Amino acid sequence: MSVRAVTHLNFRGDAREALTFYQSVFGGDVALVTYRDAGNVQDPSAAEQVMWGQVSADSGLCVMAYDVPAHLPWSQGENAFFVSVRGETAEEITAYWKKLSEDATVVQPLEAARWAPLYGMLRDRFGVTWVLDVVSGYDAP
Repeated sequence: MSVRAVTHLNFRGDAREALTFYQSVFGGDVALVTYRDAGNVQDPSAAEQVMWGQVSADSGLCVMAYDVPAHLPWSQGENAFFVSVRGETAEEITAYWKKLSEDATVVQPLEAARWAPLYGMLRDRFGVTWVLDVVSGYDAP
C-alpha cells in the first residue's frame, strides 16, 4: 500500500488557467475533468469548470485543483486549499477516514462517486479540510 498527500487548491472559475500556469512553471502533464465530464452539472453555466484537475511533473511535484461550485462558500485566501490523501485501496482510505472523522464535520460522506471508487471530504477539529479518495482512472500517468 502507498498513500501520498497532495496539495489541493481551490478556485472560483480559474482552476484551468492556474493548472496551465503551474504546468508552464514545473513541467509535466495536466489532467482535467469538468463537471460535465463527471456527470455532475448542477449549474449549467459552470459545466466546463474544473471538477478535478492535476499537474503531475517528472520531478515528483503534484498539485490538484478544482473550481468551487457557486453554491458553496469560497473566499480567495480563506479556504484556498484542501489536503488530498489518495490511496490505492478502499481499506486503506477507510482506515484514515475513520480516524480523521473523530470530532470532524463531514462535508461529503465517504462513498463511491462517479469519478472515484471511494471519495469523501471532511473538516477536522482543527479546521483543516481533507479530501480522501481511492485513485481512479482519471489520474494522469
